[in-house]
Amino acid sequence: MSPKSTRSLLVAKLHSLPKAGLILLALLLTIPLTARALSMDGPAELPRSYVQSSLADTPAPGATIVVGAQDDLQDALNSANCGDTIALQPQARFIGKFTLPKKNCDDQHWIVIRTNAADYRLPKEGSRVTPCYAGVTSLPGRPSFACVSSERVLPQIAFDGRGTHPGPIVLDEGANHYRLLGLEITRLEGTGGTSALVSSGDDGRADHIIIDRAWIHGTTHDETRAGVLLRGVTNAAVVDSFFSDFHCTSRVGTCTDSKAIGGGNGNNSMGPFKIVNNFLEAAGECILFGGGGATKTPADIEIRKNHFFKPLLWMPKAPGFIGGVSGDPFVVKNHFELKNAQRVLVEGNIFENNWGGFTQNGKSIVLTPRNNFSPVLKAHTCPLCKVTDVTIRYNTISHVGGGIGIANGLTEGKPAQDGERFSIHDIIIDDVDAKRFAGNGSLFLIANAWSTHVLNSISINHVTGFPDPHGHLLTIGDSKNDQQMWGFIFTNNLVYTPVYSVWNSGMSNSCAASNIPVVVITNCFRGYIFDNNVLFSDHFVRPPSDWPKGNFFTNAPGVDFVNYRNGDGGNYNLSPSSRYKRRGTDGQDPGANVAAVHAAIAGAY
Repeated sequence: MSPKSTRSLLVAKLHSLPKAGLILLALLLTIPLTARALSMDGPAELPRSYVQSSLADTPAPGATIVVGAQDDLQDALNSANCGDTIALQPQARFIGKFTLPKKNCDDQHWIVIRTNAADYRLPKEGSRVTPCYAGVTSLPGRPSFACVSSERVLPQIAFDGRGTHPGPIVLDEGANHYRLLGLEITRLEGTGGTSALVSSGDDGRADHIIIDRAWIHGTTHDETRAGVLLRGVTNAAVVDSFFSDFHCTSRVGTCTDSKAIGGGNGNNSMGPFKIVNNFLEAAGECILFGGGGATKTPADIEIRKNHFFKPLLWMPKAPGFIGGVSGDPFVVKNHFELKNAQRVLVEGNIFENNWGGFTQNGKSIVLTPRNNFSPVLKAHTCPLCKVTDVTIRYNTISHVGGGIGIANGLTEGKPAQDGERFSIHDIIIDDVDAKRFAGNGSLFLIANAWSTHVLNSISINHVTGFPDPHGHLLTIGDSKNDQQMWGFIFTNNLVYTPVYSVWNSGMSNSCAASNIPVVVITNCFRGYIFDNNVLFSDHFVRPPSDWPKGNFFTNAPGVDFVNYRNGDGGNYNLSPSSRYKRRGTDGQDPGANVAAVHAAIAGAY
C-alpha cells in the first residue's frame, strides 16, 4: 500500500474508531520529521541510498595482470595499481589466505579481480551464476542448475585453514574499490571449522566492495560459519552469486549461527548494502544482521530477488540425510533475521524450506532487536542495537514451521534500543506445517518484553496466508501489561483462521491471557485497526462477535480461489465470481496482489 493510501485509510478511521486516533498520531509522530519528506512505505521509511553496482559503475581503465596457477596471487594483489584488472586463469587454484590491501582508489579507478575467461563464457551481467561454471552440474537436494556447459570458467580461491581465521579473502584495514567477478571462493575439506570466507579484519573498515557472479561455498560436512561478512563495510554489493553449504553442527559443533551473508556487529559504520539476485543457502540464517557487540547500526539495506533456501536433506531422519562430520544435524534457525539494522527493504524474494527443533521453532523471518550478552566480558555489548523501518513486500514464504516473528525481547534481562516501524504487505505464505517442519505453525508472532520503547507501528496489509490448521493466525504477548504495544494495523488480509486463532506467546503476565481474539487484541495494543480482513476456516470456534468489528467470515470454499490447494502452491487469485472481489479498502482484492508478487519474484528461482 502506498504512503498516500495508508494515510487515507488512517484518516478515515479517525472518524469511525475512537481508539484509532491514538494509533494515527503515534504512527505519524514516530516518524522523524526529516523522514516524512522521504520515501515511505506505510509506517516504515525506505532506504535513503542504494548501491550502484553495474560494471559501468566500476571502471578499471588500467593494465591487465594475468595470474596463472604457478604465480603468486598475493604478489599480484600487492603490486596492482588503482584501475588495474587482475585476471586469474580459469583452471587455476589458489590455496591459502589472501589480503586485499588498501590502495586509496577512487570511483573512476577500481581494482577488478576476475576470471580471465571471456565475458561471453560467464552469465551475462544481471544473471545469476551457478556451480555449472565451476564444472559442477548438480548438488544433492538443490534446485536443478540446467547447465548449458560444465566447462570450468571460475578460478578457485580456497582457504587451507592455516594461520588465523578468516580466509581465504580478507579485506585489509581501509581496503576500497574492489570488484570480485567470476570466482569460486571456498575452503578445503577436512581442515576444521572456518569462520568466514570473505570479510574485513577484526573490527576493520572497508569501502566500495562488490562481489559479482561468484560461487561462494563451504564443504558438505565441515563447519563453515559464514560466506560474506559485512562487518565494518560501507557501500557494498553482493549480486548474481550462489552461496551453498554454510552450516554449524549441533551438539558437538563450534558455532551456531551460520549464514551466507552477515553483518551488523562492530564499532564502524556499515551500509548501504545491496544483496540482489543471489541463491542464499545456510543452516542458521541465510542473512543475519546483528547478534554480537556493536555501537553502530547498518543502514539502507536492499535485499531483492534472492532465493533463500535450505536443502531438505539437512532435516533429521530425511532420506539421504546430510549432517556434520560427527553425523549430528546442522543447527537450523531462520531464513532471515535482523537483530541490528535500519531502513531495510526486502522485496521480490523466495523463502523456501525452514524448520525448528533447535533453539527456534521454524519461523522464516525474525525481526528482533537484541542487546548481545558476552559471557566472556560478562556484559551486554549492544545497548544501541535497533531494528527499525523494515519493509517486507512482494515475497513468497513456503514449506516452513512458522511465518514472521516481530519481537522486542530481552537478552539476559536487558533490552536493546529500538524496535519499531514495520510494513509487511503483499506476501504469500503457504505450507506452514508445524509437524513436518518442527514449528508452532503460527503465521505471525508479535511480542514485547520491554518496559520502555515498546514494540510499535506494525502494519500487516494485503497478506494471503495459511497457518497450520493446528497453529495460530496471531501469536501475541507482552510481559508488561501496563506498557501496551501500539500502532498495530491488520487490514485487507486473506488468511486461514485455525481453531485457536489468536494465542498467547507464552510470556508471563501476558496481555494475551484470554482466548477471545478481540479481548487479546484490545488488551495488547493501545489503539489498533483490525478490519476488512477475510478470515476463512474449516471450523470457527469463535463467532464473529468475538472478533473486532468489520471483518468477513466464511468457510474455505466460500473464498472462491481460482485454485485452492489446501495452502500448498495453489493459485490464490480470487475467481471473478468471488464475493470478495475488490472488497479491499483501496478497491483491490483482499490478500496479496498475486500478479505483482509473481512479477517481483520472476527470475529469483
